[in-house]
Amino acid sequence: MYAEERQQEILRRARATGRVDVVTLAAELDVTTETIRRDLTSLERAGVLRRVHGGAIPVERLGFEPALAARDEVMTAEKERIAKAALAELPEDGSVIIDAGTTTGRLVQVLPADRELTVVVNSPPLATVLAARPNLHVIMLGGRLRGKTLATVDDWALRPLADLNVDVAFMGTNGCSPTRGLTTPDPAEAAIKRAMVNAAQRSVLLADHTKFSNTYLATFAELSEIDVVISDTGLDVALAAEVAAAGPEVIRA
Repeated sequence: MYAEERQQEILRRARATGRVDVVTLAAELDVTTETIRRDLTSLERAGVLRRVHGGAIPVERLGFEPALAARDEVMTAEKERIAKAALAELPEDGSVIIDAGTTTGRLVQVLPADRELTVVVNSPPLATVLAARPNLHVIMLGGRLRGKTLATVDDWALRPLADLNVDVAFMGTNGCSPTRGLTTPDPAEAAIKRAMVNAAQRSVLLADHTKFSNTYLATFAELSEIDVVISDTGLDVALAAEVAAAGPEVIRA
């Protein structure tokens, strides 16, 4: 097992049970305790685990919101597959919203060069990438910039969204639950996400499998409001069926 695979397995176990133990992991994964401690250090630096005595717990249990750079370093292959699958949901022309986030950021990177679109974003880093594409008309939503996510929020972002009508909104999320819907830690960011969904004729959620069954402070949409959910093959088949039963088409890329 490669280090990245082992670390993903450690993260999966931590999220499933709420805590992992160094000695147990070393025995079950057939590596030394020193190797496990290095893995836990790497995962903590990525912002997904927090070290505690003898092991680690997932940051979700602590109520922490990992910073954008930390989130961008995990599940990279899965996010790239999700982004490529999302291209099938792009209109031939017209307008789209692309929410701030690391998976939606992968979509920005793979947008086809020959598609003429108006793209609305609330992320300065994504706007910078998009602005270099001559075939795109980019609208950047203003407002307060959140340091954690580099997303603009509050009234100056909300007011323009109330007057927009776009073809598709490509959304990110921190948590996705069949019972609690789509959630995020920050109420101000939840308000922007809610307005994005309301401004779109169709909404497409881009979320890797680690986002499912997590629930955060603020709900911004019910699953019945989402048309398509695109995740990766790590999403449990039974859980995918639960999500689909709530309304959206589910694609495991």
